[in-house]
Amino acid sequence: MATRKTPSGRRRPAPRAPLLTAKGRGRRKRPARLTHLDARGQARMVDVGGKDVTEREALASARVVLKPATLKLIQDGKMEKGDVFAAARLAGILGVKATPRLIPLCHPLPITSVTVEFKTRRRPASIEVLCRVKTRARTGVEMEALTGAVVAALTLYDMCKAVDRGMSVQAVRLERKSGGRSGLFVRGGPGA
Repeated sequence: MATRKTPSGRRRPAPRAPLLTAKGRGRRKRPARLTHLDARGQARMVDVGGKDVTEREALASARVVLKPATLKLIQDGKMEKGDVFAAARLAGILGVKATPRLIPLCHPLPITSVTVEFKTRRRPASIEVLCRVKTRARTGVEMEALTGAVVAALTLYDMCKAVDRGMSVQAVRLERKSGGRSGLFVRGGPGA
């Protein structure tokens, strides 16, 4: 067992994996451990073999804030590199498929559907990226949806950086997820 020294020089057991508070649905609250850490705090891939195969879906978003003139160039199809939204959509899909190679403890999953959509706003000038991923598996697709949204947003940046290096990628977040033991999560909803 790992130990650490206290200020007085005594040895004490090192803290275990960090605890989180889990909200029990109508049950007594219980402490929950970070699932990707073992009892010694070492990273591990979670064993999902005992979980049920269920329909799972996740929706993630990211926002690219840019100059109004840059947004107009995109909307008018006048960016020198070509169709910005088409390139970003394909990159987002590739990002979803590459997630287990990029995020070390993600399981490779049989992805059944990916959609990448864009919503533009004039004030402030921005593009919201929405990435929805579906699977039928033993674990969820939250990381895949987040990765798809980020890769699409970064591709928007790459396609437009020649005219606007001041762009920023912001607010990368999970908006919704369904399926699995933990059930439904909706940002801003109960239990969020």
